[in-house]
This record gives sequence, structure tokens and C-alpha cells, in this order.
Amino acid sequence: MSSAIAIITARGGSKRIPRKNIKEFCGKPIIVYSVEAALGSGIFDEVMVSTDDEEIAEVARKAGAKVPFMRSSASAGDYASTDDVLMEVMTAYKKQGREFDALCCIYPTAPFVTAEKLQRAMKMLEQADSVMPVVPFSFPPQRCMVLNEDGELRMKWQEYATTRSQDLEPYYHDCGQFYCCKADLFMEYKTTDLPHMVPIIMSELEVQDIDNPDDWEIAELKYRKMMEK
Repeated sequence: MSSAIAIITARGGSKRIPRKNIKEFCGKPIIVYSVEAALGSGIFDEVMVSTDDEEIAEVARKAGAKVPFMRSSASAGDYASTDDVLMEVMTAYKKQGREFDALCCIYPTAPFVTAEKLQRAMKMLEQADSVMPVVPFSFPPQRCMVLNEDGELRMKWQEYATTRSQDLEPYYHDCGQFYCCKADLFMEYKTTDLPHMVPIIMSELEVQDIDNPDDWEIAELKYRKMMEK
């Protein structure tokens, strides 16, 4: 890609883990990992943070990211989507006379993102519309259980009861770490989920949702283990 921007989305209104985006993770504010990965990749013309919070903005600037404008209240609410935030950022840059061929949205609580993964994803983007890191479900969804009207357990799909796990189609889910896509197609479709979307398949060791304090502790354990490797 001839020009690319990394957009780190970091609003200040985290409720389940207060000040989540700048909470210390293994020795430094968690958002710093995202900033350092983007800067360290050497592939972005701009590494910026979209935030409505001045404290987050200051941490981001000290880490080397730019905060050229603050996020609007409309895109900082509980119901604003990531795509809404990206659209606001890309539109603001366009008004400044700056346009990019590719964008990479990086979440601020994604310490497992590395410069190498971003380089790989942006290289893959040359032959795709968008790139998403995914991880296989740790247990086959085809074997899921549901409760009937009497509160009893039943297999949702009985036809898979005796099928070997290795014979079941693997299912994947979004890692919630970053998304890369071609900017013109994002502006057209208003989403990073574009028609020709390809995966980077991650291992369980490199993936952890961080929604509560227990998740945070597990993520730190996984991160230290990943660093050992």
C-alpha cells in the first residue's frame, strides 16, 4: 500500500474495568502496546489515537502517537460502533486534505498485537479487501448444549453427537485485536467487513477478551507466556 493510517480507538467510558485503556498491563499502560506495535511496524504514514479523553490522549502522545483532534460525543457513546469511529476519523482527515489507501484499526486493549503481525496483515491486504485476525473456537460449536422448557440439557444438533471432533468443520471468531482494509472500500461499504476478507489465524495463547478483572489477569499470564516463546 502506498499510504496507510493506523487508527487506535480508545474512548474514556469503560465501565466494567475503570480507565481500562490506560490501566497498567505488565508494567505499562495497555494502550501503549498498540501504539508501539503500530510505530514499530514501520508501515504507517500516520499512527493516531481517536479518543474523547484528555488523559488517554496524553498517554498516547507520550508513547509516540498523534491525537490531531478529539472524538466527538456522538462517536464516544455506548452505542457508537467501531465503524462509526473510523468513518469520523477518515472524514476528518479528508477535510484536512489527507487521504490514505489503507487503514488499520487497532484496539487499545490488544497487547498481543505485534509489529510483525501488522506487517503481515498489511502485506496480505495487497491481495484482499480486508484482513481480520481470527481464532478457532476452543470447543466445536456443533456440540453445543441448550436448555429445554423443563430446564434439562439437550444437544442443539443431535446429528453431531457421534461425529469425531476432527471431522467437524472448524468455526472461527474475531480476535478483537485489529482490522486492516482498503480505505476506499471502507468508505464505500462503511465497514471493515468487506467482500474479499481474508484471515490471520491466531492461537489461543495470543487471544484474550478483556472484559472484567479475571480476563485481565488471564491476559497478563498469556502475554508473559507469549513473550517467553
